[in-house]
This record gives sequence, structure tokens and C-alpha cells, in this order.
Amino acid sequence: MLNRQQAVQQQGTDYILLLHIQPNAKRTEWVGLHAEALKLRLHAPPVDGKANEALCLFLAETFAVKRQSVVLLGGQTSRLKRILIKEATHLPLAIKKICKEFPSDSGCAYRR
Repeated sequence: MLNRQQAVQQQGTDYILLLHIQPNAKRTEWVGLHAEALKLRLHAPPVDGKANEALCLFLAETFAVKRQSVVLLGGQTSRLKRILIKEATHLPLAIKKICKEFPSDSGCAYRR
């Protein structure tokens, strides 16, 4: 059995996301999948933690939660990041679309 990480995991009202971040992009936007992670282009530069903070703020806004509800679990200095979203009321439509677009590859484990 493969020990494969999933792009989206739901645990009660929490979500764990596996993200591939492309910093210093023209604009912040969801792109699709990169390997087994959701790919996000991020406008912020990868300097002095600015990209990580911008990522957390973007995710807080996207999931309609407070900034404190977004926790960087791993990948502080990497493009590949694991993020915990605490007490989310929904999975954003943009992420649902990506998971539906690539159903067999995405590893999206959430209640549809």
C-alpha cells in the first residue's frame, strides 16, 4: 500500500491541505494540481516569511475563518506546505472544482 498524502483531508470541521506554492506570481490564484498537492500561485515574494503570512491570510479569507485558524504545519521554507484550517464551515468552491476536475489523482478526502 502506498503511503500517499492527500491534497485535501477533512477531519471533523478541520481541513488539512497539501499545497504547492509558486511565490512571486503576478496574482494570487488557484491553478490546479501539482503532483498530489493543490497548486496556488501567490503574489507575495518568498522573503522574510512574507509569502507564508500572505498565504495564511489568503486561506483565512478563502475559508472565511480568522487568521488564527490557519496553521502552517510544515514547509516553512519549502514550496510544499501542509496547512491546517481549523473549524471551517465549508470547502471553498475553487478547491472543490480542482478536486472534481482530477478525481482519481487529487487525493481529495472530504465529504462532498
